[in-house]
Amino acid sequence: MGFVNLFAPLQRSQSHAQTCIRPSSLSTRSRRPRFSFSMLFHWGARAATEQRRKALERLFQERPFAPEWPYSAADFDRLDNSVDDAFYAYPRLVTHIDDAAIAALTDYYRRTLRDDTDLLDLCSSWVSHLPDTYRGRRVVGLGMNAEELQRNPQLTEWVACDLNRQPRLPFSDASFDYVTCVVSVDYLTRPLEVFREIGRVLRPGGMCIVSQSNRCFMQKAIALWLSTNDVEHAYIIGSYFHYAGGFENIQARDITRGAGDPMFVVCATRQA
Repeated sequence: MGFVNLFAPLQRSQSHAQTCIRPSSLSTRSRRPRFSFSMLFHWGARAATEQRRKALERLFQERPFAPEWPYSAADFDRLDNSVDDAFYAYPRLVTHIDDAAIAALTDYYRRTLRDDTDLLDLCSSWVSHLPDTYRGRRVVGLGMNAEELQRNPQLTEWVACDLNRQPRLPFSDASFDYVTCVVSVDYLTRPLEVFREIGRVLRPGGMCIVSQSNRCFMQKAIALWLSTNDVEHAYIIGSYFHYAGGFENIQARDITRGAGDPMFVVCATRQA
Protein backbone atom coordinates (compact mmCIF):
# COMPACT_ATOMS: atom_id res chain seq x y z
CA MET A 1 0.00 0.00 0.00
CA GLY A 2 1.20 3.52 -0.76
CA PHE A 3 1.53 6.45 1.54
CA VAL A 4 -1.24 8.81 2.51
CA ASN A 5 -0.13 12.36 3.24
CA LEU A 6 -1.76 13.55 6.45
CA PHE A 7 -2.09 17.01 4.97
CA ALA A 8 -4.39 15.65 2.27
CA PRO A 9 -8.14 15.27 2.98
CA LEU A 10 -9.09 11.77 3.99
CA GLN A 11 -11.27 10.05 1.45
CA ARG A 12 -13.42 7.28 2.80
CA SER A 13 -15.10 4.80 0.49
CA GLN A 14 -18.77 4.10 0.90
CA SER A 15 -19.79 1.03 2.84
CA HIS A 16 -19.97 -2.36 1.20
CA ALA A 17 -23.72 -2.51 1.78
CA GLN A 18 -24.27 0.86 0.10
CA THR A 19 -22.20 0.26 -3.01
CA CYS A 20 -22.00 -3.43 -3.83
CA ILE A 21 -25.60 -4.27 -4.68
CA ARG A 22 -27.90 -1.77 -6.39
CA PRO A 23 -31.26 -3.40 -7.22
CA SER A 24 -33.23 -1.43 -9.79
CA SER A 25 -36.44 0.11 -8.53
CA LEU A 26 -37.87 -0.12 -12.06
CA SER A 27 -37.75 -3.89 -12.37
CA THR A 28 -39.99 -6.47 -10.74
CA ARG A 29 -37.90 -9.36 -12.02
CA SER A 30 -35.77 -11.48 -9.74
CA ARG A 31 -32.89 -9.29 -8.65
CA ARG A 32 -29.34 -10.59 -8.65
CA PRO A 33 -26.37 -8.85 -7.06
CA ARG A 34 -24.06 -7.27 -9.61
CA PHE A 35 -20.30 -6.88 -9.47
CA SER A 36 -19.00 -3.39 -8.81
CA PHE A 37 -15.67 -1.68 -8.40
CA SER A 38 -16.40 -1.50 -4.67
CA MET A 39 -16.66 -5.29 -4.46
CA LEU A 40 -13.40 -5.68 -6.30
CA PHE A 41 -11.75 -3.13 -4.01
CA HIS A 42 -12.86 -4.94 -0.86
CA TRP A 43 -11.85 -8.35 -2.19
CA GLY A 44 -8.51 -6.96 -3.32
CA ALA A 45 -7.95 -5.30 0.05
CA ARG A 46 -8.66 -8.56 1.89
CA ALA A 47 -6.27 -10.46 -0.36
CA ALA A 48 -3.55 -7.82 0.09
CA THR A 49 -4.03 -7.85 3.86
CA GLU A 50 -3.74 -11.63 4.02
CA GLN A 51 -0.63 -11.58 1.85
CA ARG A 52 0.93 -8.91 4.06
CA ARG A 53 -0.02 -10.79 7.22
CA LYS A 54 1.74 -13.96 6.04
CA ALA A 55 4.81 -12.01 4.93
CA LEU A 56 5.10 -10.28 8.30
CA GLU A 57 4.72 -13.49 10.29
CA ARG A 58 7.77 -15.04 8.61
CA LEU A 59 9.67 -11.80 7.97
CA PHE A 60 12.53 -12.22 10.45
CA GLN A 61 12.87 -15.92 9.73
CA GLU A 62 13.43 -15.49 5.99
CA ARG A 63 15.41 -12.24 5.85
CA PRO A 64 18.49 -12.27 8.12
CA PHE A 65 20.10 -8.96 8.97
CA ALA A 66 23.36 -7.76 7.42
CA PRO A 67 26.45 -8.03 9.65
CA GLU A 68 26.73 -4.24 10.00
CA TRP A 69 24.42 -1.21 10.10
CA PRO A 70 23.34 -0.95 6.44
CA TYR A 71 21.96 2.59 6.34
CA SER A 72 23.62 5.82 5.25
CA ALA A 73 23.08 9.42 6.30
CA ALA A 74 21.08 9.95 3.10
CA ASP A 75 18.53 7.38 4.28
CA PHE A 76 17.62 9.71 7.14
CA ASP A 77 17.36 12.83 5.04
CA ARG A 78 13.93 14.50 4.87
CA LEU A 79 12.05 16.76 2.51
CA ASP A 80 11.94 19.27 5.36
CA ASN A 81 15.15 19.20 7.38
CA SER A 82 14.28 22.25 9.46
CA VAL A 83 14.19 21.85 13.24
CA ASP A 84 11.10 19.98 14.39
CA ASP A 85 10.15 22.45 17.13
CA ALA A 86 8.43 24.78 14.67
CA PHE A 87 6.62 21.97 12.83
CA TYR A 88 5.17 20.54 16.05
CA ALA A 89 4.64 23.85 17.86
CA TYR A 90 0.91 23.96 17.11
CA PRO A 91 -1.07 21.18 18.87
CA ARG A 92 -2.75 18.69 16.55
CA LEU A 93 -5.65 17.32 18.54
CA VAL A 94 -6.61 14.77 15.91
CA THR A 95 -6.00 11.07 15.41
CA HIS A 96 -3.64 10.06 12.62
CA ILE A 97 -5.12 6.63 11.91
CA ASP A 98 -8.73 5.62 11.33
CA ASP A 99 -11.11 4.15 13.91
CA ALA A 100 -10.54 0.55 12.83
CA ALA A 101 -6.77 0.87 13.18
CA ILE A 102 -7.17 2.50 16.61
CA ALA A 103 -9.48 -0.30 17.74
CA ALA A 104 -7.03 -2.94 16.48
CA LEU A 105 -4.12 -1.36 18.34
CA THR A 106 -6.10 -0.88 21.55
CA ASP A 107 -7.21 -4.50 21.42
CA TYR A 108 -3.61 -5.64 20.89
CA TYR A 109 -2.57 -3.65 23.95
CA ARG A 110 -5.46 -5.17 25.91
CA ARG A 111 -4.19 -8.67 25.14
CA THR A 112 -0.52 -7.82 25.71
CA LEU A 113 -0.06 -5.35 28.56
CA ARG A 114 0.00 -6.55 32.16
CA ASP A 115 -1.41 -4.46 34.97
CA ASP A 116 0.73 -3.00 37.76
CA THR A 117 3.53 -2.16 35.33
CA ASP A 118 5.38 0.98 34.23
CA LEU A 119 4.99 2.17 30.63
CA LEU A 120 6.75 4.80 28.53
CA ASP A 121 4.87 6.09 25.48
CA LEU A 122 7.46 7.54 23.08
CA CYS A 123 6.49 10.24 20.59
CA SER A 124 3.31 10.59 22.61
CA SER A 125 0.44 12.95 22.03
CA TRP A 126 -3.00 13.74 23.45
CA VAL A 127 -4.03 10.06 23.05
CA SER A 128 -2.04 6.87 23.70
CA HIS A 129 -4.67 4.33 22.56
CA LEU A 130 -4.24 2.29 25.74
CA PRO A 131 -7.29 0.27 26.80
CA ASP A 132 -9.39 1.66 29.64
CA THR A 133 -8.84 -1.63 31.44
CA TYR A 134 -5.07 -1.16 31.66
CA ARG A 135 -4.00 -0.38 35.23
CA GLY A 136 -0.43 0.83 35.05
CA ARG A 137 1.52 2.14 38.00
CA ARG A 138 3.27 4.79 35.95
CA VAL A 139 2.41 5.87 32.41
CA VAL A 140 4.86 8.42 31.06
CA GLY A 141 4.43 10.27 27.79
CA LEU A 142 7.40 11.73 25.93
CA GLY A 143 6.52 13.89 22.95
CA MET A 144 7.08 17.14 21.11
CA ASN A 145 4.09 19.26 22.10
CA ALA A 146 3.42 20.13 25.74
CA GLU A 147 -0.23 21.04 25.22
CA GLU A 148 -0.97 17.71 23.55
CA LEU A 149 0.73 15.83 26.39
CA GLN A 150 -1.14 17.82 29.04
CA ARG A 151 -4.44 16.78 27.44
CA ASN A 152 -3.65 13.05 27.50
CA PRO A 153 -5.78 11.59 30.33
CA GLN A 154 -3.92 8.26 30.37
CA LEU A 155 -0.56 9.74 31.36
CA THR A 156 0.55 10.02 34.96
CA GLU A 157 3.44 12.28 33.88
CA TRP A 158 4.94 13.66 30.71
CA VAL A 159 8.14 15.13 29.23
CA ALA A 160 8.45 17.38 26.18
CA CYS A 161 11.55 16.30 24.26
CA ASP A 162 12.84 16.31 20.67
CA LEU A 163 14.47 12.92 20.12
CA ASN A 164 15.98 14.02 16.82
CA ARG A 165 17.90 16.72 18.62
CA GLN A 166 18.57 14.88 21.88
CA PRO A 167 18.04 11.10 21.62
CA ARG A 168 18.97 10.36 25.23
CA LEU A 169 15.90 9.47 27.30
CA PRO A 170 15.69 11.39 30.63
CA PHE A 171 15.05 8.27 32.72
CA SER A 172 17.11 5.94 34.88
CA ASP A 173 18.23 2.51 33.72
CA ALA A 174 15.61 -0.26 33.92
CA SER A 175 12.73 2.13 34.68
CA PHE A 176 9.96 0.61 32.52
CA ASP A 177 8.29 -2.69 31.73
CA TYR A 178 6.94 -1.45 28.38
CA VAL A 179 7.91 1.14 25.80
CA THR A 180 5.38 1.97 23.09
CA CYS A 181 5.69 4.10 19.97
CA VAL A 182 2.63 4.70 17.80
CA VAL A 183 2.91 5.71 14.11
CA SER A 184 6.01 7.85 14.74
CA VAL A 185 9.13 5.75 14.22
CA ASP A 186 9.28 6.96 10.60
CA TYR A 187 10.20 10.46 11.83
CA LEU A 188 13.27 9.43 13.82
CA THR A 189 16.51 10.62 12.23
CA ARG A 190 18.72 8.98 14.88
CA PRO A 191 16.91 5.68 15.44
CA LEU A 192 19.93 3.63 16.46
CA GLU A 193 20.62 5.94 19.39
CA VAL A 194 16.95 6.02 20.35
CA PHE A 195 16.59 2.23 20.28
CA ARG A 196 19.71 1.81 22.38
CA GLU A 197 18.11 4.16 24.87
CA ILE A 198 14.91 2.10 24.78
CA GLY A 199 16.98 -0.94 25.71
CA ARG A 200 18.62 0.98 28.53
CA VAL A 201 15.38 2.15 30.18
CA LEU A 202 13.58 -1.20 29.77
CA ARG A 203 13.80 -3.73 32.56
CA PRO A 204 15.09 -7.21 31.68
CA GLY A 205 12.20 -9.06 30.05
CA GLY A 206 10.46 -5.79 29.25
CA MET A 207 8.89 -5.26 25.85
CA CYS A 208 9.01 -2.51 23.25
CA ILE A 209 5.98 -2.31 20.94
CA VAL A 210 6.31 -0.18 17.80
CA SER A 211 3.08 0.19 15.84
CA GLN A 212 2.82 1.67 12.37
CA SER A 213 0.42 2.38 9.54
CA ASN A 214 0.92 4.01 6.13
CA ARG A 215 -0.04 7.55 7.04
CA CYS A 216 2.61 10.17 7.61
CA PHE A 217 3.66 13.77 7.31
CA MET A 218 5.70 13.15 4.19
CA GLN A 219 7.93 16.18 4.59
CA LYS A 220 9.10 14.96 8.01
CA ALA A 221 9.37 11.22 7.26
CA ILE A 222 12.85 9.90 6.52
CA ALA A 223 13.84 9.14 2.91
CA LEU A 224 14.29 5.45 3.69
CA TRP A 225 10.66 5.24 4.77
CA LEU A 226 9.26 7.01 1.73
CA SER A 227 11.07 4.63 -0.64
CA THR A 228 9.85 1.37 0.94
CA ASN A 229 6.57 -0.50 1.50
CA ASP A 230 4.71 -1.76 4.59
CA VAL A 231 6.56 -5.07 4.89
CA GLU A 232 9.89 -3.35 4.36
CA HIS A 233 8.91 -0.83 7.04
CA ALA A 234 8.46 -3.67 9.51
CA TYR A 235 11.86 -5.03 8.52
CA ILE A 236 13.46 -1.60 9.07
CA ILE A 237 11.96 -1.39 12.56
CA GLY A 238 13.17 -4.90 13.33
CA SER A 239 16.63 -3.93 12.14
CA TYR A 240 16.66 -1.03 14.60
CA PHE A 241 16.14 -3.52 17.42
CA HIS A 242 18.79 -5.84 16.01
CA TYR A 243 21.56 -3.28 15.57
CA ALA A 244 20.79 -1.52 18.87
CA GLY A 245 21.68 -4.78 20.64
CA GLY A 246 20.24 -6.23 23.81
CA PHE A 247 16.91 -7.30 22.29
CA GLU A 248 15.55 -10.73 21.46
CA ASN A 249 12.39 -12.33 20.09
CA ILE A 250 11.84 -9.70 17.38
CA GLN A 251 8.40 -10.28 15.84
CA ALA A 252 6.10 -8.54 13.37
CA ARG A 253 2.32 -8.93 13.25
CA ASP A 254 -0.35 -7.49 10.99
CA ILE A 255 -3.33 -6.47 13.14
CA THR A 256 -5.29 -4.68 10.38
CA ARG A 257 -9.07 -4.72 10.64
CA GLY A 258 -11.23 -4.51 7.54
CA ALA A 259 -10.35 -2.41 4.50
CA GLY A 260 -9.29 0.71 6.41
CA ASP A 261 -5.83 1.86 7.37
CA PRO A 262 -3.27 -0.97 7.56
CA MET A 263 -1.90 -1.52 11.06
CA PHE A 264 1.06 -3.64 12.10
CA VAL A 265 3.24 -3.98 15.17
CA VAL A 266 6.89 -4.88 15.56
CA CYS A 267 7.89 -5.86 19.07
CA ALA A 268 11.01 -7.11 20.85
CA THR A 269 11.94 -8.16 24.37
CA ARG A 270 14.82 -6.78 26.42
CA GLN A 271 17.30 -9.53 27.10
CA ALA A 272 17.57 -10.66 30.71
